[in-house]
Amino acid sequence: MSTRYPFTAVVGMDDLRLALLLNAVSPAVGGVLVRGEKGTAKSTAVRALAELLPEVAVVAGCRFSCDPASPDPACPDGPHGDGGSDARPARMVELPVGASEDRLVGSLDIERALADGVKAFEPGLLADAHRGILYVDEVNLLHDHLIDVLLDAAAMGRSHVEREGVSVRHAARFLLVGTMNPEEGELRPQLLDRFGLTVEVAASRVPEERVEVVRRRLAFEDDPAGFAARWAGEETALRERIVTARELLPRVVLGDAVLLQIAATCAAFEVDGMRADIVMARTATALAAWAGREEVTSEDVRQAALLALPHRRRRSPFDAPGLDEDKLDETLERFKGEEPDDDPDPGPDGPGDGGPGGGGGVPPQGGEGPAPESDGVPEEAPAPAPAQAPAPQGAAGERAAVKAAEPFRTKMLSVPGLGDGAAGRRSRARTEHGRTTGSTRPRGALTKLHLSATVRAAAPHQRARGRSGAGLVVRRDDLRQAVREGREGNLVLFVVDASGSMAARKRMGAVKGAVLSLLLDAYQRRDKVGLVTFRGRGAELALPPTSSVDAAAARLEELPTGGRTPLSAGLLKAHDVLRVERLRDPSRRALLVVVTDGRATGGGPDPVGLAARAARLHAADGTAAVVVDCEAGPVRLGLAGNLARDLGGTAVTLDELRADAIAGLVREAQVNRSVRRAA
Repeated sequence: MSTRYPFTAVVGMDDLRLALLLNAVSPAVGGVLVRGEKGTAKSTAVRALAELLPEVAVVAGCRFSCDPASPDPACPDGPHGDGGSDARPARMVELPVGASEDRLVGSLDIERALADGVKAFEPGLLADAHRGILYVDEVNLLHDHLIDVLLDAAAMGRSHVEREGVSVRHAARFLLVGTMNPEEGELRPQLLDRFGLTVEVAASRVPEERVEVVRRRLAFEDDPAGFAARWAGEETALRERIVTARELLPRVVLGDAVLLQIAATCAAFEVDGMRADIVMARTATALAAWAGREEVTSEDVRQAALLALPHRRRRSPFDAPGLDEDKLDETLERFKGEEPDDDPDPGPDGPGDGGPGGGGGVPPQGGEGPAPESDGVPEEAPAPAPAQAPAPQGAAGERAAVKAAEPFRTKMLSVPGLGDGAAGRRSRARTEHGRTTGSTRPRGALTKLHLSATVRAAAPHQRARGRSGAGLVVRRDDLRQAVREGREGNLVLFVVDASGSMAARKRMGAVKGAVLSLLLDAYQRRDKVGLVTFRGRGAELALPPTSSVDAAAARLEELPTGGRTPLSAGLLKAHDVLRVERLRDPSRRALLVVVTDGRATGGGPDPVGLAARAARLHAADGTAAVVVDCEAGPVRLGLAGNLARDLGGTAVTLDELRADAIAGLVREAQVNRSVRRAA
């Protein structure tokens, strides 16, 4: 059995350790999302937490970990009589990013269900995680259909498996812990809100701390058992402290004055819904219990806000999570010691202020830990797009970066045909989820039964198989897999003209706003994105294909303009990028979005001809392409339209790219048609 790295041996990261321990004290807090760069021991700390959790009492022989004191009446292994109980360690179940839905929720034996009416159910990871920890590493890369299942289970505390009229339900209450690297993309807002707390982690910049990290890690790898033995005393003490805090938790008082501070804080930061208020209340109560107190203080509320609110303030995927601590302190001070309006004069015996003493932000080792640093956008001036970064004057002809215009909702751009790529929301594809369009013989394990096709395949053979009872005699060869059509995510590669012909500040701001709008659309449709820019003497890959659209937005915001227009170089660079990506992920189809006015003034002796030949390379590969025509002025040359024809794609103007403009044209056409009919 492998030895895990001790929790108490983790160097630094007080906020992360505190957030995990608060959930160990009170699982009702709702879990932790750990955001940070790679190599910061996120997974190490999470896996070490499982060793600190108290043992769990379960009904003997129950595969669903029912509590002997309160067994689930709907448990598939029930009803539970007086069959005794067992004690086992709390589980930490890991959900792989590439897991199937059957592995997560469990699977039914469809053949036995059809033939014998028996609910032969094999529990999945949700059943294993009940009353324990469900850990998702790289949670931001989890497929949408698994996220939907997690959302349902987290909201209802139950897992519901439905397969062709056969249903199984079981309890699934777990502590959800996820880790992610923001560079690889963001989480869907619905799942983000399900995490009670969030913590930002980064590698220490203090040389002495980095030395200690390396020293401890090398010692652990040389002798895991010996290293764990050296930290056994600290681990035992921390485990006992968790048990003590759990016993104290029901006696902690959450006064009205403190509740008012919580509500005022959530209102001041304009968080959506009421979940933030509830999570803050539970977190503040757990902080008081962890500190050994029976009353929640203002300092507990402050620490709870720093852990529970940053990820709930984001209004755009390009907004950095964070909290304005000055505004937080001002709000807490303003409502300190106040009573709700329905009891303006509580009298001398009424609850007073939270008290200056104590403070819930006690780090795991007992010392005073610093409050989490804020890296968020100031609350007074939230921006829908990344803040403009000042760009220095570059080489001759280069101009400073221009701020992007206000983003807007774009029209739907998609890849024609039917794909087989990763689940998403852009182009038509054969997927595990969606509307049923046909049936086929299963190539491997049956995942989605097509019931009517299976019955039709089995029906002609019932007499030959000696059917005598009411049940249908079904064999493996009769089973049919449902063919379903849904939507896939694509690789959207942007090729942006940053040359002098695009450099008018107002015009380039509009162009950046359009690309930013398309990036927002790509985020919502779960696409990968890449960014190629061209100007001056050539083209560069500003951002290799990634799931992090906010990284693309940051590169776009910093993009300077000026110089000649090497259109052919931009198209050739895009061709090389797509060729490599086809080798890496053959099933993910690409959508090429070229943002230009169509002019070509660099790249060789015949720039227009070179650009046309480069465009025809993409057409020969069958790459779907859209040209966003940025040409302005009363006289238009139509060069972007020519480029679109060479690419075998379509051209749209900046105005046509707006979804509301398209809807307006449709409404105008409908009105005109009605007028003509009336006349």
